[in-house]
Amino acid sequence: MSLVTDQLTKRGVPHEVISHEQAYTSMDEALALGISADEVVKTIVLETSSGHAIAVIPGSRRLDIRAAEKAVGAKHVRLATEEEIEKDFPGYELGAMPPLGSLHGTPTYVDSEVMRHDTVVFAAGAQTESVKVRTEDLFRNEPVTIAPLTRLSSADEGLLE
Repeated sequence: MSLVTDQLTKRGVPHEVISHEQAYTSMDEALALGISADEVVKTIVLETSSGHAIAVIPGSRRLDIRAAEKAVGAKHVRLATEEEIEKDFPGYELGAMPPLGSLHGTPTYVDSEVMRHDTVVFAAGAQTESVKVRTEDLFRNEPVTIAPLTRLSSADEGLLE
């Protein structure tokens, strides 16, 4: 069991551990699992004026840094570098950060789109292990801020006209 699954078990969160081929990105993870990229959430480590924060967004979307600044309440938010992530979050492989800020005392911001899904799949700290869980169970008793963090891609915007 990993630190992530231990935490879920302690919190009484039903979950399913899924082993798969190595996946470096959420899109690779979705392909390896044979599911839609929207069902996978990716966790992005941000660097803010007050330290790290994590953003949890659908695997098919891109982070809107301006929206993240608004949600965090900071003027200068940037993506953490791989070196910062490896140094400050040991034990997690790159691209496999779980969406549980409580594991390391990091503020967590969840894109509102994530909450529209009954279940989500996320990397559990390793590039070969994912966890499937009901979305409401995952974030119950987890200190998160739900806010818009992504925007439609230009291709999606064309569909709305």
